[in-house]
Amino acid sequence: MKVFSIARNTQTEPRYHRNMGRLTTRVTTIKRTFLGMPYETLHKYRETYHGKIKDCDDCVLSKK
Repeated sequence: MKVFSIARNTQTEPRYHRNMGRLTTRVTTIKRTFLGMPYETLHKYRETYHGKIKDCDDCVLSKK
């Protein structure tokens, strides 16, 4: 068993963007793990309908 490793997880999350409205998208999270326990999120991104990769900071979960 490795002491430090990188884990990648993809799950479906609801998102809201002012231009697109409410959408459900696949979000990939890259986490650093210590002895199999995740302790730090390195990056969180999603893929658009056109295949572009975007950072998850540009969209929010609720309408403001």
